Amino acid sequence: MAITQIPEVIVVGGGLAGLSLALRLAKSGKEVVVLSKQALTEGSSLYAQGGIAAVLAENDTFESHIEDTLIAGAGICHRETVDRVVRQGPASIDWLLNVGVSFSQDESVEESPFHLTREGGHSHRRVIHSADATGRAIELTLESQLRSHPKITLLENHLAIDIITSHHLNIKGKNRVHGIYVLDRHSGKVITLPARHIALATGGAAKAYLYTSNPDTSTGDGIAMAWRAGCRVGNLEFIQFHPTCLYHPQAKSFLISEAVRGEGGRLLLPDGSPFMLNHDQRGELAPRDIVARAIDYEMKRRGVDCVYLDISHRSTSFIKDHFPTIHQKCLDFGFDMATEPLPVVPAAHYTCGGIVTNKDGSTDLEGLYTLGECSFTGLHGANRLASNSLLECLVYASATSEAILQRNGSSTLPDPVLPSWDESRVTDADERIVVSHNWDELRRFMWDYVGIVRTTKRLERAAHRIALLNEEILEYYSHFRVTNDLIELRNLTLVAELIVRCAQMRKESRGLHYTLDYPEPDNQTKPGDTILSPNP
Repeated sequence: MAITQIPEVIVVGGGLAGLSLALRLAKSGKEVVVLSKQALTEGSSLYAQGGIAAVLAENDTFESHIEDTLIAGAGICHRETVDRVVRQGPASIDWLLNVGVSFSQDESVEESPFHLTREGGHSHRRVIHSADATGRAIELTLESQLRSHPKITLLENHLAIDIITSHHLNIKGKNRVHGIYVLDRHSGKVITLPARHIALATGGAAKAYLYTSNPDTSTGDGIAMAWRAGCRVGNLEFIQFHPTCLYHPQAKSFLISEAVRGEGGRLLLPDGSPFMLNHDQRGELAPRDIVARAIDYEMKRRGVDCVYLDISHRSTSFIKDHFPTIHQKCLDFGFDMATEPLPVVPAAHYTCGGIVTNKDGSTDLEGLYTLGECSFTGLHGANRLASNSLLECLVYASATSEAILQRNGSSTLPDPVLPSWDESRVTDADERIVVSHNWDELRRFMWDYVGIVRTTKRLERAAHRIALLNEEILEYYSHFRVTNDLIELRNLTLVAELIVRCAQMRKESRGLHYTLDYPEPDNQTKPGDTILSPNP
């Protein structure tokens, strides 16, 4: 670890948001440290199959993309944010092209050299992609540049624990960041890293659920750290469940891209009959919340373990050209999507709420920024429109880099001496099974009680169990040396608590939050956000 001076910026997270921010800052001459809790690319961005929504075709318009986003968001998107993000879409794609990312071509279309696909909720073809592995193409390109950049220090297998603030140091005046405690996962030691600016790009919290499309890194770390540091969070009741994850005991979290339905894939019951038009006139191209709820309804109504996604009516060459990764992965599990339907189930996919963030990525804590899935910008509202997430990462990476560059060096106060991590009164834990059991219990009751369909009673049961878990985790955290699993469990349990609290506050069904006790939207009052503030 070659850190010889206080870094100007620490970026926590190695997905698209974090990498693009780090590269932008480094190319402007800033010293940047990037923390990745596993290997650099092991995050949700790597597994993004679909692509990036942007207005690139001549027959498309910004107004249409804005309207599609607002409709999917069920009335609570922040229009100013939507407008800004959408209009910066083409510039964001240009930035990726300039750093060397390759996208699928379509020479048959004169107005655009790129193949654009259509996904649920979109009125036009506007999703630019790299076959069916867009996230991988982007991540690997940015990774290669980041590793070779002289201004960037990369710390892989380093898990952020907590942000060090003025209040923690008993420094009077406005609360701001001064550094961060980090667990070196290889040595087991906790190190103290000072910093003038910290950017959280840690992803979402879908691992709070039993079934998820996300990798194991999605444990809500950034949201939990920001809350403990004094930042507000918002709209965490809106957890997006992707409608179509492959149903197979070894598949774990393999996603069948939205684009499969965009290219004509049909959802079928086990007897082969279609059902989506019974739920929405848009059929398979309805927004994700509607599709996921329809699948959940049909599975429970009929007592079946899954439904089926069928694109076998398209040619084998078309499927192999458009979905090579998915096709091969399914073959590995014994399914040929070119000749047969795929068994699919919904799974927790995207955290639409997060840390309250303004237009330049700044938060309630001076010097702390957040971008990507862990942030709440107002873009997604009550339901994220497909392929808007990677777009948000790019737009906010640009805005955050500009904000940091403008504010860097504005403070004339000396940097305080930061205390080392105190392990003087802790011992090694000898009952790791307890952590494992708590983790499993959390994910199961969150799936059962705070999933696609909720009730007031289910939320109360979840809140009760979370309170008990928090007591056990606090005891462990106070008496034993921290481990990767304990830190992640602590964070995930806190975020689960915040999800439940937000869900309990919303006395209506809207977008991704559906409750049987309030099955309709509350149209008597102006729809708004659910904001939680930490205790002072």
